[in-house]
Amino acid sequence: MMGSKRLLDLTLVVILSLILVVPFSILLVVMYLREGRPLFYVAERMKRPDQPFWLWKLRTMTVVGNESGVSGGDKTGRITPLGAFIRRARMDEVPQIWNVLKGDMSFVGPRPPLREYVERFPEIYSKVLKSPTGITGLASLRYHATEERLLAACATAEETDRVYATVCVPAKARLDLLYQRNWSICLDVKLIWETGTGILIKRFFKGRQG
Repeated sequence: MMGSKRLLDLTLVVILSLILVVPFSILLVVMYLREGRPLFYVAERMKRPDQPFWLWKLRTMTVVGNESGVSGGDKTGRITPLGAFIRRARMDEVPQIWNVLKGDMSFVGPRPPLREYVERFPEIYSKVLKSPTGITGLASLRYHATEERLLAACATAEETDRVYATVCVPAKARLDLLYQRNWSICLDVKLIWETGTGILIKRFFKGRQG
């Protein structure tokens, strides 16, 4: 699994870096001029139950001290106008190409969890994190919209944590383990294709509606 998966990852790193270098550089300039620093959001995530790493994303929210927990309705007011656009286009995930290059992540796999949830649910994550974590994946594609809707309805950090821990964590784990049992390079390519076309379709219809 690992050899062919790593080869696919490195091939995509090269291709996407060539495609995205100009538009991503322009986006960084726009972000700097409109919102200033920091341009990136760097946070601890887990790639194994006992192995943390620093995950990179574009910053889409106003900066506050002691950032913690998953994003729910209690944090919606902090999303900047430019950040909302970046999220819709999934451009906030682009810096994770660096994480893929370093070997912290793959392009496809379970989303890397926060340490607190790995420690609270060791039985779940000891199984889920046998797969390399990923930028996209079966759970991301099949459950993201539901998770976003559930968490958006949460008014407090406590409610967000309760819904995420009791509903989202087990639901995503079932899909992540289904991916793990059925993994193949063809499945990874299929999920990458589905992710790319999904982003393009979403942007097309968003543009038509605007």
